[in-house]
Amino acid sequence: MYRIGVVTGTRAEYGLLKPLMERIRKDDLLELYLIVTGAHLEKSFGYTCREIEEDGFQISRRVGMELTSGAPHGICVSMGKEMQGMAGAFKDAGLDLLVLLGDRYEILIAAAAAAMFQIPIAHIHGGEITRGAIDDAMRHAITKMSHLHFASTQEYARRIIQMGECPESVYDVGAIGVESIRDMRLLSREELAERYTELFLGRYMMVTYHPATLEGQPAEEQINALLEAVSAYPEYNYIFTYANADKGGILINRTIDGFVRTHSNTAVFRSMGRHGYLSALKWACMAVGNSSSGIIEAPSLHIPTVDIGDRQRGRAFGESVIHCINERGEIQSAIQKALSPEFRRICRGCRNPYEGAHTCETMTEVMKIALKKGICLQKTFYDIRRSE
Repeated sequence: MYRIGVVTGTRAEYGLLKPLMERIRKDDLLELYLIVTGAHLEKSFGYTCREIEEDGFQISRRVGMELTSGAPHGICVSMGKEMQGMAGAFKDAGLDLLVLLGDRYEILIAAAAAAMFQIPIAHIHGGEITRGAIDDAMRHAITKMSHLHFASTQEYARRIIQMGECPESVYDVGAIGVESIRDMRLLSREELAERYTELFLGRYMMVTYHPATLEGQPAEEQINALLEAVSAYPEYNYIFTYANADKGGILINRTIDGFVRTHSNTAVFRSMGRHGYLSALKWACMAVGNSSSGIIEAPSLHIPTVDIGDRQRGRAFGESVIHCINERGEIQSAIQKALSPEFRRICRGCRNPYEGAHTCETMTEVMKIALKKGICLQKTFYDIRRSE
């Protein structure tokens, strides 16, 4: 048996990892060791560790971070607490491999701790670019600490190799989130209405806005521009999901809460779970905000995405995505374009660049082959110039 560690710190990341975790748990050669940290353990972000347990997963270790502040000093303090917790978790875990997804600071700390314990890392969604968020630098740092790389497009796989990673360790497998859309039976409008709110029975937009940590505009101005823009379309309902725990996230959530209290055509959820969120996205008129789900998953549901600001700039995107700056008039213009019959026809026929084949199965098999063969911790730098 090989013990595979998986770290999750946010609801969105867990939703993506869930099908891979299920495959690991069911495999006769693998044992799942689940480490939960970050916003999962915070009441202000929905205490979503309960959803993980309700899904039938046993949490092996809880690593608290005390996310009481979104300011840089507070986040750094929380990162320090996480490092201490990860040291305790890795000391006793006996991991053969650690699976990490994405680019958040919780994942950077887990990668750094694993490096000190000489635990090989399999990294998912490396090689991507998001110019408007500090996550960009963290993602590339995690890539350089990792030993297996599961890229979501061929372009990203090439970029990982460009960063000096050996081609034999890089796999273009597509995005897990896209594969889960194909495999999951999504809820109907009526089921959504019964479970959450009757607003799902009308025409609605899904809105998710996270702090754009490298944009100079204050978080309050960012979210207010969006709320002013959607107010111009009162004939639609609006389903908001909470922002993440980055700097400004708490302020954005408070602003959304205040908006929802004074607008009867709106609802907000700390977490809908992966199943609920994708089901809601399926029936939406469009996705609005700056979440990666609008870039990666929404195109497979053939709905428009209005992507605001620079948070996702640099990522590959399909024809169903409309980019705009974070200004009320520009957002309104983008929404108007997304509502047009012509653009909706484009969305119905668009191809998602993140489509892959047997994504989770491929990752699991690659990990088993690598573990049987033995993963060398002494990485060499692959120099593209010498290989040409």
